[in-house]
Amino acid sequence: MAFIDYYKVLELDKNATEKDIKNAYRKLARKYHPDLNPNDEEANKKFQQLNEANEVLSDPEKRKKYDKYGENWQHGEAYEQQARQQANNQGSGSGGYGGFSGAQGFGDDESFGGADFSDFFQSMFGGGSGGTRGGRQAKYRGQDLNASFTLNLRDTLETHKQTLTVNGKNIRITIPAGIENGQTIKIAGHGSAGVNGGPAGDLFIKFNITPDADFKRDGNNLYAILKLDIYTAVLGGEVTADTLTGKVKLKVKPETQNGSKVKLKGKGMPVYKKEGEFGDLYLTYDIQTPTNLTDKQRELFEELAKSST
Repeated sequence: MAFIDYYKVLELDKNATEKDIKNAYRKLARKYHPDLNPNDEEANKKFQQLNEANEVLSDPEKRKKYDKYGENWQHGEAYEQQARQQANNQGSGSGGYGGFSGAQGFGDDESFGGADFSDFFQSMFGGGSGGTRGGRQAKYRGQDLNASFTLNLRDTLETHKQTLTVNGKNIRITIPAGIENGQTIKIAGHGSAGVNGGPAGDLFIKFNITPDADFKRDGNNLYAILKLDIYTAVLGGEVTADTLTGKVKLKVKPETQNGSKVKLKGKGMPVYKKEGEFGDLYLTYDIQTPTNLTDKQRELFEELAKSST
């Protein structure tokens, strides 16, 4: 899997401040956001890389490890533990790693780039005789990867497949209907490869659901405003309402009050991983006051007002 330079992704250098990272991410995320680049695979790939870079560099602890260990930053603690064990073995005369001193090369002022690690890792984990007691190489699980994926509310109505690009690798996943904003799913074994034959890490995908202009979601239920003319509100009648799956006709009771609600059972969101189950849609009537009245209409309203008093 190709190494991604997070600083390069954000168009920054290693001296960037937290504010620089935040501003760069916001600027580039807007530029490459999937909503602004529909059906653009390169823009989607760039957006995923931006999220990954921001995830690491905006976290002081993760950034410190990344600056020190480069692409292997998530294995840093394991390497340091191995080096300390090696140093102890050498100090007690129990053998070592081909003369490599575990006390060297780990100072806080040292910085290792991806290319500078080759001899170091060969000494600690490769090369046959080094690595662990008995000539066996230590196996380490690969790092977990985190990615985010953006969908519209209407994209979550049906189970469907999508292709994500993570670290330059295309991964086809199934997105269940009804997935919620902020929900994370795990794709086992699709993280980074393990070290010395260790198991691969997992991929965690966080879903961002963009708000819909017409419907507000709360769990499995939807809420919307339905405009109603004053004549239908007073006299009753029929009105057409939009749902996420199409239009429906509703009967309006006479003397319907502004702000009153009606429930459309089963017209909400599909329930996550429960096929055939749906939430409800709640419509709130917004009665519209007529404007630009003719003289005749105004007279009728005046008569109505007099008769009501």
